[in-house]
Amino acid sequence: MSRSNARQSLPTHEVTNQPPERGDVDLWTSDPVLRDCATRAGARATPLAAYGAALGRAETRDAGHDANLHPPELCLFDRGGRRLDEVRFHPAYHHVMDLSQSAGYASLAWDGEPGGHATHVAMVYLASQVEPGHCCPLTMTYAAVPALATNPELAEIWRPKLTADTYDPAPRPIREKRSATLGMAMTEKQGGSDVRANTTTATRDGDAWRLRGHKWFCSAPMSDGFLTLAQAPGGLTCFLVPRWLEGERNAIHLMRLKDKLGNRANASSEVEFHDALAYQLGDEGAGVRTIIEMVHHTRLDTAMAPAGLMRAALSEAHHWVSHRSAFQRRLIDQPLMRAVLADLVLDWEGALTLGLRVARAFDGDTAEDRAFARIGVALAKFLSNKRCPVVAVEAMEVLGGMGYVDDTPMPMIYREAPLNGIWEGSGNVICLDILRSLARDPLAAQTVQAELDAATGADRRYDAALKAHRDRWPTLPPEAEARWFAEATAHLLTAALLLRHAPGAVADGYIATRVLGESGRVPGSVSGLDTDALLGRLSG
Repeated sequence: MSRSNARQSLPTHEVTNQPPERGDVDLWTSDPVLRDCATRAGARATPLAAYGAALGRAETRDAGHDANLHPPELCLFDRGGRRLDEVRFHPAYHHVMDLSQSAGYASLAWDGEPGGHATHVAMVYLASQVEPGHCCPLTMTYAAVPALATNPELAEIWRPKLTADTYDPAPRPIREKRSATLGMAMTEKQGGSDVRANTTTATRDGDAWRLRGHKWFCSAPMSDGFLTLAQAPGGLTCFLVPRWLEGERNAIHLMRLKDKLGNRANASSEVEFHDALAYQLGDEGAGVRTIIEMVHHTRLDTAMAPAGLMRAALSEAHHWVSHRSAFQRRLIDQPLMRAVLADLVLDWEGALTLGLRVARAFDGDTAEDRAFARIGVALAKFLSNKRCPVVAVEAMEVLGGMGYVDDTPMPMIYREAPLNGIWEGSGNVICLDILRSLARDPLAAQTVQAELDAATGADRRYDAALKAHRDRWPTLPPEAEARWFAEATAHLLTAALLLRHAPGAVADGYIATRVLGESGRVPGSVSGLDTDALLGRLSG
């Protein structure tokens, strides 16, 4: 039954002062900031417009809610006791997977047309607003393509399936499928991020290998294959492990599904390889160098997803305050509420702007583009993910008690907010990577400095802050200051982009509060923001 038929006159009271259902909300046309940033990054408007409209339909948002309400189930055996090692999902999950894979989420970056990575990452931003869990397998499928290029024979079989614009969840060998997804199984109990401490072994078996060992985290265990690391005689090596073999299931045993804080529509598991068949990718002993291409591209998605989560949280909060009154005034008209939301807008717009600038570098073909992509994605990932939980909890608080109830999407957004900061390198790992990149690659440092210098002369406060930053760190900082350095550099980089491309109210507010620190440490502890202009960024 349509929500519009819900009864408003109840036996004990009349339902008033409650925001109406949002209905269909076109996520592309209702977001002018996205459209501007996407155009500047060279993204393709046509597929984004279609995807944003489809995601924003009420029925799609309902499917996203149902996919989280009914999480995946682990099915280890059939009723006769034969091993299945399958993960089964609610139909709502398959609905959003089909929508996104058919839209080109995992494939557009590799079709040879301009702006592929920017278009892809804009889709990440859009999908994260509705159901972020299903992004995990599709992001890894997108990111695995360059790693597969190290083995042309495997790439010939797998790449067409990974880049197909169709969804095929059937448990069948790769040659029998219309499309495929890839997962990742890297970390182990004893090492975590230190993958060189992995103990899984690889033993030669003709042209293939046999893997034996465990993986503490296997992302998306229902995928058709996995990239993993194991110790071969020549050292840590990267392998492709197919989920299904011709006529049998590969010896990948799912031990349990992780009971996670969020990302509940997506399955994450512990697995064991019991002499599982695998194929080598890259040179023996060069496993980290091979799989880092996949990690590099997944980091782009983890840098953009928090911008989508922030947008979703702010959209819900803005809808609420626009239709609810307290103390004889609409909430949206109350100065303190406007200050809080306007302050949060700066984090969202900054994250979106920086993320799509980095995506443009992924699409570039020069040495400078590649260098900026390496350092820029780490800076964006660090800063945007540190701000995302703050924005989520403040937006939740705007709704009061309803924000804490799963009738609204706010709890899902809040539970999701920490994930991308943990995945593909938590904060300390990312900051150390930033220092290593700047130390090893002079061109990376030069590209960042060029972006920062491009905005000089537009605002004396920015110029002074940039000089102070360089005076504070004339060389790379000591390790203990890596977070401070990364945060300050990312804020300056974001401010430089906003100065060049955003309205004056956005750049001015960002410099005052994020670069100069003319604010308190909690959102809304600000003065002098142009709240009309900033809140207008939410609604166009």
